[in-house]
Amino acid sequence: MRSLRAPFLALALLAQAALAHAFDFDTLSGLAGERSQAPWVEAPAALPPDLGALDYDGLRDIRFRRDRALWRESALPFEAMFFHRGKYAPQPVRVHEVAPDGSVQPVPYQPAAFDYGRNAVDPQAWGDLGFAGFRLHYPLNSSAYKDELVVFLGASYFRALGAGQQYGLSARGLAIDTVGGAGEEFPRFTEFWLERPAADAREVVVYALLESPRATGAYRFVLRPGNQTTMEVRARVFVRPGTPPVATLGIAPLTSMFLFGENQPSRSDFRPEVHDSDGLLVATAGGEWLWRPLVHPRQVLVNTFQVQGLAGFGLMQRDRTFANYEDVEARYERRPSAWVRPLGDWGPGRVELVQLPTPDETHDNIVAYWVPATLPAPGEPFDFSYELSWQGDEQQRPPGAWVQQTRRGFGYVREGSSVAGQVQYLVDFSGPSLAALPPDAPVRAVASADANGVVEEQNAYFNPATRSWRMQLRVRPIDPAQPVELRAFLQHGNDSLSETWTNIILPDAVH
Repeated sequence: MRSLRAPFLALALLAQAALAHAFDFDTLSGLAGERSQAPWVEAPAALPPDLGALDYDGLRDIRFRRDRALWRESALPFEAMFFHRGKYAPQPVRVHEVAPDGSVQPVPYQPAAFDYGRNAVDPQAWGDLGFAGFRLHYPLNSSAYKDELVVFLGASYFRALGAGQQYGLSARGLAIDTVGGAGEEFPRFTEFWLERPAADAREVVVYALLESPRATGAYRFVLRPGNQTTMEVRARVFVRPGTPPVATLGIAPLTSMFLFGENQPSRSDFRPEVHDSDGLLVATAGGEWLWRPLVHPRQVLVNTFQVQGLAGFGLMQRDRTFANYEDVEARYERRPSAWVRPLGDWGPGRVELVQLPTPDETHDNIVAYWVPATLPAPGEPFDFSYELSWQGDEQQRPPGAWVQQTRRGFGYVREGSSVAGQVQYLVDFSGPSLAALPPDAPVRAVASADANGVVEEQNAYFNPATRSWRMQLRVRPIDPAQPVELRAFLQHGNDSLSETWTNIILPDAVH
């Protein structure tokens, strides 16, 4: 019964709170705290039979009518449109509007707001279904048209765009036991509150209630569209008392796709690269920058990057050249990077990178998130804030030099030379610290391997074709059946010139 009445109880609680003060983050936090003290009950996801029977094409034929967009009648700069529920997005979410005075009113599901195309269905008989999610529109690329700006759809997933970008990777509100536990739990946003913007607004505010079997949370998003769209995120999470312990609490999780790239080329696809992101970038509070090229592993691969303080992390799409993808439909060179910058001190912890095997490019297989060293106590509020930037050609880079590309393999090998049992990498770097040096500067590669690897050769030299610097590494795994962790950077005198390139040699990479 509680699950059926939950939306109405939420409205009643909010109405009581509104008598004392207008709706705000504390109101939502109080609701999340209340929910955390009760057992989780999943909201009913049953669909009317005729709606549940629609296949992929049938559901694609259901479209929200643009003239019914929330706020369109007031000619506001932002508009909200809604996604219909169906077999691929069955769980309902409730949406509310927050007026300028702080009062709250529901945004009801109305069949007339949708065009059902050629589907032979009777939506008038379905009642108040709620929505599957929503998207916000804004004149991002032209004042004559309101483009999609952000989508909230499915579990706690959301993704946004800057000017000139196309959808790629996604973010989530929270990740629970992606690895390390008995199985991953997917918290979901069950209710949203959209703050009505002013007539001249350049930002819009979205509130969300997060719920799952072991956690609840209050979220506030401030979206600021532009060439680099930013989202200021404030969150307060509660772990439910009396539930199984959380092994891995993933903060600010990002989800992406890597199928193949220059470091792991396809042998059959005409496209040189297929990925939404090509690397993980981590910046420590101590000033070190780490770059890890992504791979498509044969089995689950988990890497952690322990830091005492975090300045930022992100899944980046550094390669912005069409010729490196040759996909006129997917346009991978337009996919955004996502950079997370903590607002406040997050303390010690680790950035965790999870890479999964995937059959094709339609399935995400890359996850990255922050794991605090100390998990919150059950029932106690756990607060964190961060800025999430959706970046295009102008993106976060270290101040000195950065990796442009990573390639693996041998070229011509002279007869009599032996490279058996070795792996070779060629890594190109560029950036202001290198551009300031003459081509004959004594730049050297500083490389190291873990206990299972021996660095046989390490060189750095100027590349006149690209006016960048190339690092050459040859590494021999001691036990070819085990992986090898590598670290390398460029140095001039006593000065570190570049970010630290990190990589892993997998057993199938040995020559």
